[in-house]
Amino acid sequence: MAKSADTRAVEPRGKKRSWGEIVARDFQVNWAVYLMALPVLAYFIIFNYIPMTGIIMAFQKFQIKKGIWGSNFVGMANFVRFFNSPYAWRLIRNTLLISLYGLIFSFPLPVVFALCLNEVRSTRFKRVTQTISYLPYFISIVVVVAILFDFSKSEGVLTLLAKKFGWSGGALISSPQWFRTLYIGSNLWQHLGYNSIIFISALAAIDPQLYEAATIDGANRWQQTIHVTIPGIATTIVVLLILRLGQIMGVGYEKIILMYSPATYETGDVIASYVYRVGLEDADYSYSTAINLFNSLVNLFVLFLANQISRRISDTSLW
Repeated sequence: MAKSADTRAVEPRGKKRSWGEIVARDFQVNWAVYLMALPVLAYFIIFNYIPMTGIIMAFQKFQIKKGIWGSNFVGMANFVRFFNSPYAWRLIRNTLLISLYGLIFSFPLPVVFALCLNEVRSTRFKRVTQTISYLPYFISIVVVVAILFDFSKSEGVLTLLAKKFGWSGGALISSPQWFRTLYIGSNLWQHLGYNSIIFISALAAIDPQLYEAATIDGANRWQQTIHVTIPGIATTIVVLLILRLGQIMGVGYEKIILMYSPATYETGDVIASYVYRVGLEDADYSYSTAINLFNSLVNLFVLFLANQISRRISDTSLW
């Protein structure tokens, strides 16, 4: 029987291609893929990596006239100034508390919501519920805060409801004790449905045969949820939890500066809002850069720590 001829070029044994030849060959074969990736790479290089040179300002006394490369180097003076300031502990405390409260309430509830929808048998009811829960996400933060102000002013619905339970401190929006509750509650209302999408998608990917096998074994709906559904989305939950922990100090300034006032600085002022005031309003660019760099380093450290713990406990990690 005649052997089929191999039409591909065969390289001599022992000959190794250089790294440059491998890259050139791969680019020649997959040039269309590289072309599609080019805009994404350009975006990250221009808007993420090149601006990172601004980190140098954290170690300088930056002056606009002299620029980044001409300003005087002051070492760790900006970091020392921040930790010696009377606001440092308050900012770190508020940032951590708001982030932790958001993690405790805003992270598990979308999972619970997705599990509840998964148990609904009426397709029409499920679609209507999903649509209604998604809608608040597309409302502007400015509009959400305006609604929150109307509901929590002196004669607002939330304030009147709080008075029914004994509150006598006036408008909730001006009360430091209520700032975090209003912030987390409005975030939960706005993002609950949208954040549940990825969990709903993970639930749809679970093999139906697992449920059939559990039913044959006599498992009820609750037992199927515990032993089939939750393990089926456990990897997704762990990965998203690691990413969320990596943003433990990442409370954004946009909604904070729309909600807070000098009366609520004690519980509402966070690192991001302080950086906004110091950097843009006071034009103290070096000081604000140092604070923001500290914030980012803490997030990076927590991300690595959470990833390592997850790898050892559950064998699930980002890398």
